[in-house]
Amino acid sequence: MSILIKNGRVVTTEADFIADIYVEGEKIMAIGKELSYSADRVIDASGKLVMPGGIDPHVHLDMPFMGTFSSDDYTTGTRAALHGGTTMVIDFILQTQGDSLHNALAAWQGRASGTAVGDYSFHMAVTDFNDEVAKEVVQFIEEEGITSFKTFMAYKGALMIDDGQMVQLMQVVRDKGGLVTVHATNGDMIDSLISQHRSEGKLAPLYHYLSQPEVTEAEASARFTDMLHYTGCPGYIVHMTCEGALNAVRLATQRNQKVFVETCTQYLLLDASLYERNFEGAKWVMSPPLRKKKDQTALWAGINQGLIQVLGTDHCPFMWEQKKMGENDFSKIPNGHPGIEHRMELLFSEGVATGRISLQKYVEITSTNAAKIFGMFPRKGTLAIGSDADILIFDPQKRHSISAQSHHMNVDYSAYEGWEVKGKSEIVILRGQVAIEDGACHIQPGYGQFIKRGKTSLVV
Repeated sequence: MSILIKNGRVVTTEADFIADIYVEGEKIMAIGKELSYSADRVIDASGKLVMPGGIDPHVHLDMPFMGTFSSDDYTTGTRAALHGGTTMVIDFILQTQGDSLHNALAAWQGRASGTAVGDYSFHMAVTDFNDEVAKEVVQFIEEEGITSFKTFMAYKGALMIDDGQMVQLMQVVRDKGGLVTVHATNGDMIDSLISQHRSEGKLAPLYHYLSQPEVTEAEASARFTDMLHYTGCPGYIVHMTCEGALNAVRLATQRNQKVFVETCTQYLLLDASLYERNFEGAKWVMSPPLRKKKDQTALWAGINQGLIQVLGTDHCPFMWEQKKMGENDFSKIPNGHPGIEHRMELLFSEGVATGRISLQKYVEITSTNAAKIFGMFPRKGTLAIGSDADILIFDPQKRHSISAQSHHMNVDYSAYEGWEVKGKSEIVILRGQVAIEDGACHIQPGYGQFIKRGKTSLVV
């Protein structure tokens, strides 16, 4: 199969120009003016943006949590991602405490293999670090192509490791060229506040937010950066939400330290006032919770200052009936919200179209930086000769609205119901195949490949 994309505005982190792109098989073969290749398919992209397919490095598909599973599996989740212009996701394998990393890997491979529509990779969440697990970490980096390791500073008894284990993991990962990522919130303080609010009969979704004040994230983010500084390990803070946590990273730069930071669409666009809608606020119960408007201002600034390098979603959807498990107790509401489909379009509409960020910054934080940080560049994350033909053809003028009635995620409500958006993913190409066109998916479950990754880049 060959495709010739004509007259598009090609945007990468390095360039912005009108050109043609010739695709043969799974790869980009040529980029230039007035290319004359004979192709099976010619696409006129006049007036359209042609950009690298998006990479969402933070999703939870078919994930066990609080006695249930997130409602998008690898078929529905990666297909919804493709509809929104995201051609690859990185999911999180969760080690069961007391069990091996390889057993956890086998469980997630069983969910993803043969079912994914889009490409995917895994982070490995280490929840029980010991000498045997240390050996597995080395094997994962050297043999499995999984080079990033998630840690939790919260969820004691299920996911959390202590600071001593964190430092030991960092030392192993550092020596092999991997990356340690973190859910940075102070779990002990949060658990105490949850208990306090429950004992006082304060059980509405608002108290989920009030149990995780900004200081819990700011303190943990600073502690994580200190451990990274001590060990010399590269690190990455997932789903940063607030000014206090960002300031911890800003302070670390004064000692010439580099810490990678991800934020998520919801933290740029939504705020904690949504928790005041009685139980409807459960739609936005996630951890960390939504913050104040001043935090949105700080996060947008952090993107332009280069302190935040990546935009993810933390996509972890639950049906409304699942959310109602916590109808009488906020601590029993499954944490997470649906966002995998809307990341690219919302950021364009609220970032590029409003002048908050440039087009090239958009490509950086939705695709290229994730590819570099997580060891996939230049195979993924750019439009270059020899790169995978993961291409988004985007109409910057088309207006539409978001609704649960029209989205493709397997969830019966939208976190952005009625939101008016400028900009639409029109054609999405994954490894040389037209995946999305005219609002329909043209590839089947099983087309998505597991992508082995190399060492992390220390710079982006």
